[in-house]
Amino acid sequence: MLVIDKSIYDAIVAHARRDHPDEACGVVAGPVGSDRPVRFVPMTNAARSPTFYEFDSADLLRLYREMDERGEEPVIIYHSHTATEAYPSRTDVSYASEPNAHYVLVSTRDPDTVEFRSFRIVDGSVTEEEVRVVPALDINSETRNS
Repeated sequence: MLVIDKSIYDAIVAHARRDHPDEACGVVAGPVGSDRPVRFVPMTNAARSPTFYEFDSADLLRLYREMDERGEEPVIIYHSHTATEAYPSRTDVSYASEPNAHYVLVSTRDPDTVEFRSFRIVDGSVTEEEVRVVPALDINSETRNS
């Protein structure tokens, strides 16, 4: 199960809506091994495409160095789908390389509805998980879920 702070949930949805009709992408980092998404990091979709996203390689390298320095890892890796449901495409599955991450998809196909879903993607296998949005994440009680 993904437990996420309401402010970070809102920030991901706002980023997806702001970048529409292009796909939005980003990361929410948290302390290594904690499964706590605490630091929202919106990224630029280097592909600038309505059907594909690609992290800018220089930005991604900078982010991973920064996370290493802070003792963090990518807890959530998110992107949006602009015309389809919030479900990983074959391309999304093939690029999923962080087995401990929650892969969040937000569909912006309907401007009046929020479709926010989370998945675990490990070795090409996709498993949807429950998303629980909390007013404020209790940083002392959450531990890694599998």
